[in-house]
Amino acid sequence: MDLTNKSLHAGLTASLAFGAGLVAVSVTMSLAPMAHANDSAPPPQEVDSIIPRTEENIARIGEDLTPMGSVRAGNDDGTIPEWTGGITRDMWPDGFEPGDRHPDPYADDEPLFVITADNFREHADRLTAGHKAAFERYPDTYRMKVYPTRRSASFSDRIYEMTKRNASSGRLVADGEGVADVAEGFPFPLPQNAFELVWNHKLKYKGTGGVRYWNQAVPTTRGSYQLIRLREEFLGLYYIEGNTIEDTNNILLYFFQEVESPSRLAGNILLVHESLNQVAQPRQAWIYNPGQRRVRRAPNVAYDNPGTASDGLRTNDMTDMFNGAMDRYDWEIVGLKEKYIPYNSYRAHSGDIDADDLIQPGHMNPDHLRYELHRVWVVDATLREGTRHINPRRTMYIEADSYQIAVIDHYDQRDNMWRLSEAHSINFYDIPTIWATLESSLDLQSGRYIVNGLDNQDPVATFTETLRPSNYTPQALRTRGRR
Repeated sequence: MDLTNKSLHAGLTASLAFGAGLVAVSVTMSLAPMAHANDSAPPPQEVDSIIPRTEENIARIGEDLTPMGSVRAGNDDGTIPEWTGGITRDMWPDGFEPGDRHPDPYADDEPLFVITADNFREHADRLTAGHKAAFERYPDTYRMKVYPTRRSASFSDRIYEMTKRNASSGRLVADGEGVADVAEGFPFPLPQNAFELVWNHKLKYKGTGGVRYWNQAVPTTRGSYQLIRLREEFLGLYYIEGNTIEDTNNILLYFFQEVESPSRLAGNILLVHESLNQVAQPRQAWIYNPGQRRVRRAPNVAYDNPGTASDGLRTNDMTDMFNGAMDRYDWEIVGLKEKYIPYNSYRAHSGDIDADDLIQPGHMNPDHLRYELHRVWVVDATLREGTRHINPRRTMYIEADSYQIAVIDHYDQRDNMWRLSEAHSINFYDIPTIWATLESSLDLQSGRYIVNGLDNQDPVATFTETLRPSNYTPQALRTRGRR
C-alpha cells in the first residue's frame, strides 16, 4: 500500500500503506483461536521442496535447517555457501555503534561477473522473467553486478525461539487471510503453501518502535525528479516480547506518517490503527490536512488503487513488495529455485551517496547495486475468477533465509511483462533483521520507474524507539498536526 497521505493533492483519499508495508490484511493472530474466526485454511501443497510439518522435521529447525527453517547447507556447486549464522556481533565493521548508518561488512568483495544485454541469455536459468525483460528494454544501460553470495540473514535468539515454537502451533484461518496461535517470530518456518510463505514475509521482525525516512522519487523518462521526504513512525505490537492478543487490544501496529517536503505537500499526516483481527475490527485511519487544520477519517484503500504521488507506477498493495488481503488471487508455490536477486545492498544504503547518485533515466544506477545468487521460493499469484486487479498475474521470489520478497514480476491484462519490482535489502545488523533499504518498481512499458527509501542523507532508520499508543490517537494527531 502507499505510504503517503492522499490528501497531498485535492480529491485524493488517504492510503493505508503503513509506510513499511508492515501488514495490511485481515489478521486473526492469536495464542488461542479468537471468537467467531473462520478456521478454514488452504491445504498443504504438494511440491518437492516443501518440508512436511512433522515433529521430526520441527526438531531439525536450528540443526540441519536454519532457525528460520531454510536449508542450512550450501548448494552442490558451492555458489551458495552454508548458512553459518548470518551477520553476528563479531562481524560488525570496526567503529560501528548501534544507531550509526550501517557500513558494508562486505566492502572488499569484487563482482564475480557482470550480466549485460550481450550475455544475459547465458544466465537465463537464474534470472527472473522481469530481469530478462529489463535487459531487452535497456540494452545499453541495464546491467547486473553479481557478487559472492553472503547468507547474511540473522535475527535475535528470541525470534529464533519463538519461530520454533510457532512451528508447532501456527495455523492459517479465514481461508488464509489470517493466522492464529503464533507470536513474535516467523509464523511458519516450515511453510506448506503459498499463503504461509507470504505471511512469513508480512510478519518478519520489524522492530517494536521504528522511526525512518522513506523518501520517494518518480523520475521522468529523462531522469528528472523531485524528492518527497516522508518521515514515518510505527509501533509494532506483534513483536513486543511476551505480548498476548489481550495485551495488544487487537492492534497489530500504529503507523504515523508526515510529509516534510516539498513545501506544497508538507504537513500532511496519515495515522493508521491496523487491527490484528479485521473481521472483529477493520483497520482505522485518519488524515490531518494542514490547509483545513482538521482531522478526518480516511477510507480504506487497498488492492490496485494507485499509490500516492506515484504517477500510477505503484499500486497500494505494492508497498513492502506485497501487502494486503490475498483474496483476489489464487496462490501457488512453483518451487524452490536459485536466482540472482538484490541482496546486501549496503552501497545503495551508504551515506556517501545521495539520490542524485542513484537516479538515472529508466532504472537506478547499477554501479551502486549488488546482486547475489540465493535460494528463493517462487510463488505465482493469478487473478481469481470473479475478481479484478490491474495485475492479473504476479510472480514473487521470496528469499528462503529471510522470507523477504526480493523480486516480483508483474504481468498486464495480455499476460505481457509489465513491471519489475525489487527490494534492495540489507541486514540491519544491530537489531538484527533483514529488510529493504530501497524499493523500486520499473515500468518496462512506459520506461519510467519509482523508488522509495532514499534516506542516504537523512538519519538512519531505528527500530527500538520508546513509542506509546497514546501518541497515536485522533486527538494526538490534532495536536501534532498543529505544531
